Amino acid sequence: MTQPPTFEPAPSIDSPEEKVRFDRGAAVLNAVDGGAAPAVIDALADIAPALAHHIVAFGFGDIYARAGLDPQQRQLVTLGILTALGGCEPQLEVHVGTALNVGLTPTEIVEALTHAAGYCGFPKALNAIFTAKKVFAARGLLPVGD
Repeated sequence: MTQPPTFEPAPSIDSPEEKVRFDRGAAVLNAVDGGAAPAVIDALADIAPALAHHIVAFGFGDIYARAGLDPQQRQLVTLGILTALGGCEPQLEVHVGTALNVGLTPTEIVEALTHAAGYCGFPKALNAIFTAKKVFAARGLLPVGD
């Protein structure tokens, strides 16, 4: 009988190398997110602290911190993907806010979400638009002009 493969375990989230990744990710996240990151980390602390770590370390420390796209471009990509996925309205709400934080205008955000309708369908685009409307209303940015 063949033995199952063994793998080298990943470093602990408390290791020095993971702390560097996390700290880099936290700096990026706090720069673009307007300070909402601690709430996400705290919400996961009692059930999935490793997931919170990986969101920050990988998502922002490794991916978002890469050269090649500026924060506005990254947010347009993120808005399009979350719209196309559907069912991600809580995350879309965060990223609409982040898009505003990095300098996208409500008109640009609406245009990106409208553009997505041609690729992922009207129901997903409508869900995204209504999510954006909620963020815009909270920030006093309605109505949005053409």
